[in-house]
Amino acid sequence: MAQLSDDCFAFGGKLMTVAEAWALLSQRLTPVVETERVKLAAAVGRVLAEDLTAPADIPPHDNVAVDGYAVHFDDLKPGEDTRLPLAEGRAAAGHPFDEQVPRGRALRVFTGAVMPQGPDTVMMQEDCVAEKDAVVIRPGIRRGANRRKSGEDVKMGVVVLKRGRRLRPQDVGMAAALGRTELPVYRPLRVALFSTGDELIEPGKALPAGAIYDSNRYTLMSLLGGLGCRVTDFGILKDRLDVVRDALANAAKGHDLIVTSGGVSTGDEDHVKAAVEAQGSLYVWRLAIKPGRPAALGQVGRVPFLGLPGNPVAVMVTFYGLARAMVLLLGGADPKPPQRFSVRAGFAHKKKPERREYLRARLERAADGALVAQRFPRDGAGILSSMVESDGLVELPEDLTQLSAGSMVDFLPFSEVQR
Repeated sequence: MAQLSDDCFAFGGKLMTVAEAWALLSQRLTPVVETERVKLAAAVGRVLAEDLTAPADIPPHDNVAVDGYAVHFDDLKPGEDTRLPLAEGRAAAGHPFDEQVPRGRALRVFTGAVMPQGPDTVMMQEDCVAEKDAVVIRPGIRRGANRRKSGEDVKMGVVVLKRGRRLRPQDVGMAAALGRTELPVYRPLRVALFSTGDELIEPGKALPAGAIYDSNRYTLMSLLGGLGCRVTDFGILKDRLDVVRDALANAAKGHDLIVTSGGVSTGDEDHVKAAVEAQGSLYVWRLAIKPGRPAALGQVGRVPFLGLPGNPVAVMVTFYGLARAMVLLLGGADPKPPQRFSVRAGFAHKKKPERREYLRARLERAADGALVAQRFPRDGAGILSSMVESDGLVELPEDLTQLSAGSMVDFLPFSEVQR
């Protein structure tokens, strides 16, 4: 397992932009997990640990794209029908025609067959008139039509899949097309997750006065699981320094990352900060975002620690803007920024400069067909229902202070950051 330097999370600035945070993490974090080999059937969702190079052309030979007739283009009469006698035999997928097709003859062929020797063009059967021992070819076809070239899909020696890619179903299919039966991947990141707070109650239990159900832990469990992590749930820890300190020490023994939400401020009942510092180091990054802002990054021994804000919306936004990149990097994945989409704003908004703001919104289709983002009416950082009823986040850059209705804005769908 790779180890991080003791000060890899040190940052001396005041407010950090999202771009600066991503750049700093990319510079300082490397995978902390080992590699292993898995069968193709178990590879989807895993992170590729080595570049995958094509050992041969795909397809390995020229082949037929349609059911029809293979012909020599130079046998066809320009501007009129051409009648050609049929060569004896046929070519089908998995059953090549092994002889040379002579000039002046056509061969019956089927989709996927190896292109027979001699002909250079295939006429679709729907555009032909079949006779008993001949076929009539209509004019107008181009030379080489309906013939797939060898290497048309992938050329030998090309890197088809790069290291750090989270494998999708089509990627696994590509590996199979290259003849692979297993792939080198990174071991899933093992994440220890817990909440702290005497006010937090496990869902399903009776809710006493002054208490709330712990939702953040389940939100984070789902977000981390969506990134392929193996999460250990340490539950809710009481607001006692010794309890938090012992839980952190225990979590550090068998995990690659420790994550929590809330409890890292300087209040009398916030013991996470002191417990982390007693066993390692802690740096508070103040992100120039709303909602969100504070995030604690450090190490418990040699294990990275990530403390997110306590409000449920802030914890999700900070996860998207910071924690997601950290988790992907530690797990060996390429943390390229998620895709944003340009949509029309259906609202006006004022914001402070020098910070990035995320507004919860749903998408609607306007009369002209354009997608319009409609802002959720309540924007408190504790209103989790706003995330439930939204499709994603409108992302307003640091230098914007005034947004007019009808302006184009960047929209970040939840589907882009929850996988």
